[in-house]
Amino acid sequence: MLPLLSRIALRPATASLKPWRSPRAGVALSCRALGTHPRKETMEPLNTGPGARDFIYSLHPSERSCLLRELHRFESIAIAQEKLEVEPPSSEQLRYVFFHNAFPFIGFGFLDNAIMIAAGTQIELSIGIVLGISTMAAAALGNLVSDLAGLGLAGYVEALCSRLGLSIPDLTPKQADMWQTRLSAHLGKAIGVTIGCLLGMFPLLFLSGDEEEAKLDKTN
Repeated sequence: MLPLLSRIALRPATASLKPWRSPRAGVALSCRALGTHPRKETMEPLNTGPGARDFIYSLHPSERSCLLRELHRFESIAIAQEKLEVEPPSSEQLRYVFFHNAFPFIGFGFLDNAIMIAAGTQIELSIGIVLGISTMAAAALGNLVSDLAGLGLAGYVEALCSRLGLSIPDLTPKQADMWQTRLSAHLGKAIGVTIGCLLGMFPLLFLSGDEEEAKLDKTN
């Protein structure tokens, strides 16, 4: 990094400027820092947005590419060696993780229960009467139909959630592996599938005892 800054400070555009001698260090310094700012102009530090932006704009394309490559390399090494101090996810991030996992499972639970009840009822009233299978066997076959339908509908549920703006939370790898994030994700899935299954019981509102009486009459 230091050689890169040295090259920037000693560009040909600033070579004609008179050097300024520091009374303490006793070395000649350029009157123009980074080749862009006059000596009397106040400069923003690099740990601020404007300062970092001005520094990036002052670089040549090759220098920006080199700096970006070295920054990626540094971050990769730091993460691999676990030398970065990562803060736990904030409450807003945990809430986003919760809803990101809850909404898809609401759809999964809703479709699973609704299809199972509808398919199980139809199987019981048709195949169940012919073959004489029990109600539990019809429910198991209805669950089979629901699982098969879920294989094809899962992608549509995820696509719908993505259109609603539920993208992947912006977390670092270490933050995603923390217990707070895992707990929030599991709670979202559990509560989401519970709500979805309860909503998926709505076909029971359209079923009456007439079907059971018709089945008993046919079996007798």
